[in-house]
Order: sequence, then C-alpha cells, then structure tokens
Amino acid sequence: RLHYGSDIIEITTFRTERYNPESRKPEVCFGTRLEDDLLRRDFTINALARDPLNGHIIDLFGGRQDLETHILRAVGNEPDKRFDEDPLRLLRAVRFAAQLDFTIEPQTRRSILRQAPKLQKISRERIRDEMNKLLLSPHPAKGLDLLAELGLMEWIVPEVLELRGVSQQLTRAVSSKDVYAHVLRVVERSSPRLTTRWSALLHDIAKPRTKSIEDNKVHFFGHEDVGAYMARDILKRLHFDREFIENVSKIVRLHMRANAYTSEWTDGAVRRLMLDSGEILPDLLDLSRADITSYRADKVSRAAARVSELAERCQRLKEEAERVPLKSPLDGNELMALFNRSPGPWLRPIKDHLLGLVIDGVLSPDDKEEAARIARAFLEKTEQ
Repeated sequence: RLHYGSDIIEITTFRTERYNPESRKPEVCFGTRLEDDLLRRDFTINALARDPLNGHIIDLFGGRQDLETHILRAVGNEPDKRFDEDPLRLLRAVRFAAQLDFTIEPQTRRSILRQAPKLQKISRERIRDEMNKLLLSPHPAKGLDLLAELGLMEWIVPEVLELRGVSQQLTRAVSSKDVYAHVLRVVERSSPRLTTRWSALLHDIAKPRTKSIEDNKVHFFGHEDVGAYMARDILKRLHFDREFIENVSKIVRLHMRANAYTSEWTDGAVRRLMLDSGEILPDLLDLSRADITSYRADKVSRAAARVSELAERCQRLKEEAERVPLKSPLDGNELMALFNRSPGPWLRPIKDHLLGLVIDGVLSPDDKEEAARIARAFLEKTEQ
C-alpha cells in the first residue's frame, strides 16, 4: 500500500479469486496475465488499466464509455459469474450507484435480483462496511431504495421493508406517503456521519409494530422505546462495536423528546435532555433537523426555528455549566457527616434528588444550608 498525497494506492500482483460454497472467505489465486486480472474485476468502470511505459489506457470491456454514460455494468457481460466470484459485489453494485449516481444496466440488475440470497455467504463485517459506505455516499436514499428493489435489503436489515405501505398520521406536517418514504428523506437530509445516518435509518423502525388507530387518528405510541431495542438488535447482527450501538439506540430513544421541544420548556427540561443525551447531543439535534420533511415552507421554517432555538439554549446552558458545574451542593462525605451514617443504599437517592433540583434551577449548587434542609426532609419522608 502506497500513500501518494491524500490518495492510497494498493499494489498487488495479478490475481483471481473465488468463493468456496462452504466458506465466507474468498480463495485468492495469483496469476501472470493482465487480461485475467481485469476479467476478475467486478464492474467495467473498475476494469481499466494504465500502461506505465506509454501512459495508454487499457480498456478491454468498455469501461470508459460506461464512465461517460454513468452506467454500472458487470465485466464481460457475465453478471452471474461475477457475483458468484464474490457475492459482496451484489451490495457493491448498489453502493457504487449511490456514490456515483450511476444507473445499473438491466442485465446486471436482473442478475442481482436472482443472486440476492447469496449475501448470506458474506460475513456480517463485510456487509456492515459496505452499508457504512452506502450510507455516507452522496445519494444514500437512492442506494437504500435499490437495496429494497433488488431484494438485498431482505438479507441485511429486513425490518426496513416493514416500513413500506405504513401510512403516517394524516396531518399536513407529515407529507410523505408512508414511513418508508419519510425515513429515506430523513436519511438523505441528515449529516454524513455514521452515527447520524444509522440513527436516521432506524429512528422510526418500530412504527409498523406500534401502529394503532384511535378516534380516527393514527398513533405510534412508544415507537421510540421499541425502536431503541430494535436498533440495538439490528446493529448487533451487523457486528458494530458496543459504543456505536449504544449511541444509535440512545438517539432513537430520545428523538421524540427533541422533536417535542417548544419555547415553553424550562431550562431544567433542556438540561435534562442534555444530560440524558450526553455526547450524542449534536447527532440528536441533527436528526431533529433532518426529521422536518414537510414540503410546506412555513412548516419547515417554524420547525427549523425550534431546533435552532433548542441548539442555542443547549449551548448557553453548556457555557453556564462550565462556569458553575451542575452538582449536588452536598457530596457523599458531607451527607454521611450530616446524618452520622455509614455509606449505604440510602445515600444515592438523596444525591440524585439534590442534583435534580440543581438541574431544574430550584437549588443553587453552592447553597449547602438549603441542601441540608431538603436532604433531611427527603430522608424523613422516604424512611417513614
């Protein structure tokens, strides 16, 4: 591997590779002919070579024309053979279409539809990595829709397919035809960060399973909580690390709270959202911005203003907390001295109660006298 400026150039000898039906790892065979090496490539746009002596481009399969016409075509017009060699190419085809905004030519499309179940041969890690690249591409909604159209999503995140045809609450604020279309728009509008894009894809994943109709209205009660559990299971299947899984599931669980923000919220309510979200607050706010999918300019403007106001209040309260940290006026040692008690389960509820009052702005972080009075009353009440 050679680093040339900001580019990485991978150097290898000519080779071919294929999959053993019993294995998820490709068998690599090294060769001596350029033609054989180019023939093993996945798509014509990747089967180009350059002669280092004269600079001529070697194009055996029409890759230059496909580049010019934005067509993705399997090498040698043998898509079944190319996908047999490495079934991950099924997913790579969609990823390239999303990255480059290319069209998959008909013969290659038909082959993907036929071969989609072969994704089962591929390790979850390789599928995860391709999905990450697709979600970070310039056209993620196009890629996701292709996964559904070509039968691939069934073998990656089949829960996404359940979103199709699920109608949302019939209000002007939600103009997308169904949850599936809404989710694709949110993904497209979200910032190109993995945590945000996966959260956008999964934020409404539980709506089909929580849908109810009451008083001629559609409801999805608790979909954020059910969705958080579903997101955790989906990301575990794809072998994401624990921190990433927890961050995405937390965003899914909290997204309705952020969306419910109004100017009437107290500083305490904003602080609690900040504390509950922690480091994922920027991603949560970004999802809230992307979740505004109305086509009406006035609706979009008002909703965007709410998110901006929430972000500004979070920033102000963060700066205030840096000057005066939010903490209980009495620490554990002071509380034990106050009540002449040893450490025990009685201590944590008092500290949490005092901290909650500080967060809500009811108690000053440096008012030890008032904190002692409140602590006595709290302990007396809880031990009655």
